[in-house]
This record gives sequence, C-alpha cells and structure tokens, in this order.
Amino acid sequence: METVVITGGTDGLGKGLALHYLRQGARVIAVGSTPAKGEALLAQAATISAVGRAVFLQADLTSVAAARDLVATIESTCPSVDKLVLCAQRYRLFGSRTVTREGFEHSFALAYLSRYILSHGLRKVLESASQPVIMNVATPGVPLGRIHWDDLQLACRYGGFKATLQSFRANDLLGVAFAVLYADTTIRYVGYNPGVVSTGMPGHLPQPLRALTKASFTLFAASVTKAVTPMARLLDEPPGERFTAHRATHQLALKGPAFDQASALRLHHLTHDLINEV
Repeated sequence: METVVITGGTDGLGKGLALHYLRQGARVIAVGSTPAKGEALLAQAATISAVGRAVFLQADLTSVAAARDLVATIESTCPSVDKLVLCAQRYRLFGSRTVTREGFEHSFALAYLSRYILSHGLRKVLESASQPVIMNVATPGVPLGRIHWDDLQLACRYGGFKATLQSFRANDLLGVAFAVLYADTTIRYVGYNPGVVSTGMPGHLPQPLRALTKASFTLFAASVTKAVTPMARLLDEPPGERFTAHRATHQLALKGPAFDQASALRLHHLTHDLINEV
C-alpha cells in the first residue's frame, strides 16, 4: 500500500489529492492546522470506504519546531513514504508584517521553510519507496517576485505581495538545490504550478477583493477535480530528471534566475543556517 503525505491536505487542492489517493487505495496522511477540517476529511473518507487509511495530523507549519516534530512523527510511523505533496499556504497579501513565535516572517515560514524542512527531513523514508516523488505546489513559470538576499525576512520593506512572491521563488530554488545536493537520490522533485484553481483562497482576502476574486474564479478557474488529474499523473509517473518544473500539463525549461543553480545553493545554505539558530 502506498503512503501519501500531503500538507494543506484538508482543503483545496490538497484535499482533492487526498480523496483521489484514498479512492485509489493508498494510505493518506493529511496535514492541516484546523481540527474541524481534519474531522471533515476523515468523515468524507469514511463514505468512500477509506477508514483506517486516512490519517489527519494537526500541525502549525509556520513553526520550524512543529515542522521538525512532524518529520519525526512520520518517520516513526511510516517505514516509507511514496509521495510527499507540499500544498500548505495561507495568503497574507494585505495588512502589516506578521512574524512567527520563532521570529520568521509568516509567508517565508509557512510557504517556504516548512517545505524545506519536510523535503530534506523526509528524504530517507522517501528513498525507501520504490518510486518516490516530492511535488512542491507553487508558481514556477510565473516571472514575478525575487529573493531579497539582503532582507529575507522583509523587516525593512515589507509588502504582502512581495513576501508571497518571494516564497514562491524560494520554492523554485528549493527544488533545484535538492537535485544538486542529492545527485544519487531516487526521489524525483517536481515543482508544480496548477494555474488558477477554484479553491478557498479568496476567503483570505478583504472585501471587495474577496467578492471580485470569487466571481473571477467562477468564470475562469478550473475545478479542484479537474486540476487534480494532471497532478496525479505526474505523481504516478514522474519524469526521469531529478528536478522538473511544470505549469499545468506543460514542462518548463529550467532557464533564467528562477532556476539558477548558484542562487539555489546560496539560499539552501542561508536557510540551513537560519533554521539551525532556532
């Protein structure tokens, strides 16, 4: 039986993938921060005869310590992990800068640091599987945002869009560095941009932008069910290269600053030092 770990697995695309793999007979560990959503997923799993194969783990992935605890929990209960899907995200596009209790800017912590810790921390249990794959759901192929090398925590010139876009660009580099650092790994690392998908993301926005975004989703966004299909295809039949980036069904060329190897290794070492100070 395959084991699939999904962060952000109780909502949106993460939940869609969780239900897909439960229907396929896999064991799914869905990680989320809200117990009510976890209970709702387990209740839905019961309706598709997946009792015992659906597991909810509550974790605050804005915390480095919590992400490390999650790695330890999964390692202690799973001899192998076949698929790791990194979906956890909470948009903070407006408002003032928020830091975690460990002192990290919120978007940097949740959308990047947690993925860094889980990618590297679960490597050994992933390599115990026959065809292991990590899918990092972000926005490869979108030429917006950059790494603010002199101010990674955006303490001086914070902006919600700036912070969100930096986390996306950091995830592009995370996949590049992973492939370089583990040249002999059997893990295939996939950076994935699903495009515009009808999820609960507008709920995090203020009015009237929330209403406008919901209306645009109704007109232009793909349903979660439709968006899950190409994701599952990549997860089940990952490319042969150690790292690839995709925008929906299109594989991207690994060119330009978004996939620069020197930048990727620079960010890796900076991140390693940052989290080891916690």
